[in-house]
Amino acid sequence: MDDTGHRLLIVEDDPALQELLVEELSEAGHRVTACDSAEDAMATLSQAPADLIISDVRLPGISGMAWLEQVRGEGHECGFIVITAFGTIEQAVEALKLGADDFLTKPLDLAALHDAVFRVLEHRRLAARGQQESPAHFHGIVGASDAMQALFHDAARLANSEAPILLLGESGTGKELLARAIHAESPRAAGPVVAVNCASVPAELMESEFFGHTKGAFTGAHEARGGLFQAAQGGSLFLDEIGEMPVALQAKLLRALQEKRVRPVGGERELPVDVRIIAATHRDLEQAITEGDFRSDLFYRLETFSLRLPPLRERHGDLQPLVAALIDKHAEAQGKRILGVEPQALEALLGYPYPGNVRELENAIMRAVTLAEGERLSHGDLPERIRRHRAVPASPLPRGEGAPWPRLEDVEKRYIQKVLEATGGNKRRTAEILGIARKTLYRRLEEE
Repeated sequence: MDDTGHRLLIVEDDPALQELLVEELSEAGHRVTACDSAEDAMATLSQAPADLIISDVRLPGISGMAWLEQVRGEGHECGFIVITAFGTIEQAVEALKLGADDFLTKPLDLAALHDAVFRVLEHRRLAARGQQESPAHFHGIVGASDAMQALFHDAARLANSEAPILLLGESGTGKELLARAIHAESPRAAGPVVAVNCASVPAELMESEFFGHTKGAFTGAHEARGGLFQAAQGGSLFLDEIGEMPVALQAKLLRALQEKRVRPVGGERELPVDVRIIAATHRDLEQAITEGDFRSDLFYRLETFSLRLPPLRERHGDLQPLVAALIDKHAEAQGKRILGVEPQALEALLGYPYPGNVRELENAIMRAVTLAEGERLSHGDLPERIRRHRAVPASPLPRGEGAPWPRLEDVEKRYIQKVLEATGGNKRRTAEILGIARKTLYRRLEEE
């Protein structure tokens, strides 16, 4: 289990719902313990603290309300979400007065549950840390998964170095965000961070853009101008898509890295520069070296300290908090009140592979927030490619010649079992393939 996940304590005596909550929240990256009663939960809590308790109101023995009152009376600072099938306004008010952070009703809306868990944990983290960032954030980058936590750890360590850093990863994985985070974490944080996309600068202007030029150095140079190295003096220079830099300029960049001096175009003397280089590319630079498009000496100079940003499809457990964070970001920017995502829309968002990574996800959320007419993003608010995506096409069940046609109910049961077996019992995957909500799948399984 991921050591970075939050510790959740589920108190629910309905076995099917308890299993659903454990599986759902475990797959979101949390460490989940479940109990059937408040008495068992008390014993569990006395042995190990929890970051968040999710408790039913109607429990055998001590009620959820009495359990909440006891938790708060004993001074536990963990979050607390109350769930009940018999929700009323009065009961919600009572729960909040006793110290609950949120109140949800059955039948449980999984989207609302995830929203509440994320919101309560975030609020508690910020309060406990005096409004500092949570461990799931690194200077604005969201990531509680093993892959992202390892990346944050390595980035923080390298931030204290003066050596160049090479960021590797597919387009849209957030290389510029990480570069800015490394700068913010570094001793150079008070200095400027200057970013340039090497693919966007015309080759004939690139040397002047990087190193500056003197007056009259070329046609149109009516006055002397400093380059990007001078602009980033005392700070960091982020060179995005460095694989697109012309080979001739690569030699001059290497010299600037080694000598910490640059010569403006048309200039006769070199100028000292104090700049930390952070470069990034989605290209295979070793292949580019083989093809003669990239200098091996520059590659080895940059590659000494390299970080790989994982694609979104490898960041298991990060998608849900990313969706929530991006909704908050774009809802605030547009002045809209968006509380979460409808179940069908959430299933579509979680089931899509995102070849464009976080950038594609953010564009989809921004679009959905813009189009949303209510307080929750609907399936129709999402881009068509996400709405129509299906992870695995359904296959019809074979029927023997002369056999009677089976009842629809029997076909459904057999098909659910067939898909469940094919996924190795993974109920999340099974629900995605069937195109139904997870709670619907659990209900169907209970009926058998």
